[in-house]
Amino acid sequence: MTEEINPPLRVTYGDDVIAEKAEEAIRALVAEDVPARLAAGDATLWGPEAQQEAAIRLGWLNLPVSSRELLPKINELVERARAEGLDHVVLAGMGGSSLAPEVICATADAPLTVLDTTDPDQVRRALADRIDRTILVVASKSGTTIETDSHRRIYEQAFRDAGINPADRIVVVTDPGSPLERLATDAGYTVVLADPNVGGRYSALSAFGLVPSALAGVNVAELLDQAATVHETLGRSEGNPGLELGAALGAAALAGRDKLILDDSVSQINGLPDWIEQLIAESTGKSGRGILPVVAAEPNGAGDELVVSIGGEGAVTVSGPLGAQFLVWEYATAVAGRLLGIDPFNQPNVAESKQNTSAILAEGLPEAAPALVDGPVEVYGDVPDDAKDLTDVLTGLLRAVPDDGYLAVLAYLDRWAAFDQPTPPDAALDELTEAWAAADPATLRALLAVRTDRPVTFGWGPRYLHSTGQYHKGGPQNGVFLQITGAVTEDVPVPGKPYSLGTLQMAQALGDAGALASRGRPAVRMHLTDRTAGVAHLLAAARRL
Repeated sequence: MTEEINPPLRVTYGDDVIAEKAEEAIRALVAEDVPARLAAGDATLWGPEAQQEAAIRLGWLNLPVSSRELLPKINELVERARAEGLDHVVLAGMGGSSLAPEVICATADAPLTVLDTTDPDQVRRALADRIDRTILVVASKSGTTIETDSHRRIYEQAFRDAGINPADRIVVVTDPGSPLERLATDAGYTVVLADPNVGGRYSALSAFGLVPSALAGVNVAELLDQAATVHETLGRSEGNPGLELGAALGAAALAGRDKLILDDSVSQINGLPDWIEQLIAESTGKSGRGILPVVAAEPNGAGDELVVSIGGEGAVTVSGPLGAQFLVWEYATAVAGRLLGIDPFNQPNVAESKQNTSAILAEGLPEAAPALVDGPVEVYGDVPDDAKDLTDVLTGLLRAVPDDGYLAVLAYLDRWAAFDQPTPPDAALDELTEAWAAADPATLRALLAVRTDRPVTFGWGPRYLHSTGQYHKGGPQNGVFLQITGAVTEDVPVPGKPYSLGTLQMAQALGDAGALASRGRPAVRMHLTDRTAGVAHLLAAARRL
């Protein structure tokens, strides 16, 4: 008789159709010995074209064990930082280098300032905060990430201007042999080398997730303990939550339910859907296929939706602690990739926007006349000929979304600017929340979502370029895109480079817009000539729909 297996993380099905399709997929996967082969690191599981990449991308499977070797060095770093009074931890990193630590620290209520932006206002906000007590973690797998390189240069200058030796304040996390490792070693920075056989979006339990989180005050050994409880189940054909989740995701997508609504309304884990969004979108969105994660959205009952709840109730429910969630979702993504017939470890379309950005930086920002001006908002791109104002433009975008498509709102702005809005000193929490929402570009997602039965996603630029950007360009070509950019009133130069953050930010927006336009996708850019007034004007236009 098979021994009963009770892992602390459980996957349950609340939809009979999904349960039937998932169980059918599990039987097929088990017949091909996929669980054991994946747990053993078999790089042939995704076909011959993916084998070379997969062979150097499966180290995440053993991170609950191998990452323990990092703990002594991490503990030493933490003790040194505390002894020196460095209690403001700033993380410069993009994609997998920032999303996992952000979730880890938010869940543990550990303060961490994440810089995954090129917005000058947001970077200046971080620079102005306790520079004398700041320790900077520079995290880049390749060592060439342009955003992270810019942050490093800016902070080096800020430390020097404050009379601080950057070598006393900068910790670098990167792969062995990267340009960043060489630079950091020459500069005398503390360097923590990550496992080179782990891709960025699978790196939550590697040095990229653990180092900044530990410095912020998280007990990362406990995170590894949580992951270890499911680690031993991943080679099994029964009682394997990664297999159960991956089968449900893949089988649902093959049946047309490829819009993944992530519900964490009752979860004690803060922000996990943002991390899942990157993992799923960048791993599966290619070759015209993929699963589109939708964060912070209510399901609308469309036939292409799959609701997955973190600890609540959905067609699929995933219940368990954060460390186990990381490992199970990674395993499930690899399984779903097998079912979808794609390579879950590459990102073939990400480079296009980067190349466009580099070309724009080399040639200079192009000049163009807006197709429409409505108050503090200029509109560029695919604007209907009869559009008279922003409401008309938004209406045109919603009408352009195909029956199986989605609308993506992409904001290249300061993520925290809404919290700068003046409020009465005695305002109640609901009043504060209302005031912040009225100034937050992310509110636009909800305003548009109630006007359509199609999914509306929201991403901060350039953060989304390292997340859903791959899906936008490589996945099903049924997206409609709204970019929001804003005028820069106080720019931040990038030392040693011929561009500023403001120029880089705009080049990134235009570079991605060019990549989308080359695919014939409807795309509009709204440029706020006054950011505060522009956000208010745009939200007012959306309310009139």
